[in-house]
Amino acid sequence: MTILLFAFNLKAQEKWSVEFRPGLNFPTSDVGNTDAKVGFGFELTGAYKILPYLVAYVGWGLNEFKGEDNLLKEDVTLKETGYTFGFQMIHPIGTSSFSYLARAGAIYNHIEIENNSSTFNADTGHGFGWQVAAGVDYEFAANLALRPMLRYRSLSRDVTIENISSELKLNYISFGIGLVWEF
Repeated sequence: MTILLFAFNLKAQEKWSVEFRPGLNFPTSDVGNTDAKVGFGFELTGAYKILPYLVAYVGWGLNEFKGEDNLLKEDVTLKETGYTFGFQMIHPIGTSSFSYLARAGAIYNHIEIENNSSTFNADTGHGFGWQVAAGVDYEFAANLALRPMLRYRSLSRDVTIENISSELKLNYISFGIGLVWEF
């Protein structure tokens, strides 16, 4: 009986996971007046397995893009920071160590804009956006996995710089490989 209880508790402990995901971000269009270049960032998420193949996740991330503002004719840095949450489906591929995954959720982020000479800094304030993703989960050791993933993120926010208000639409495709620890 003790062995059965221990085995059940050990299996139940694998309902939680933590993931660290660095990645590259490829803007799909200009962001306001800024011609954004390829960016980088990272995300840290925690997840809880609700059902055998359904996971709820929540996390925090930072993504940064360099670019040139076409109106001000200056180099600027765009920083998107904030929260992410949603659901993820992970389904094994046969009996292999691989699973496919699909993710859909919301982001609650803001965008900061600053020029490289630090003479101005603008912030959009937090607001909601959305994301979808697809990838593969490869369990390479007990309770450890790598997750290459492609995702699309979209966030629209208003910003005012030097009394000029405009809408920023930050849409990008992100590729990253996450390191996951299940417990």
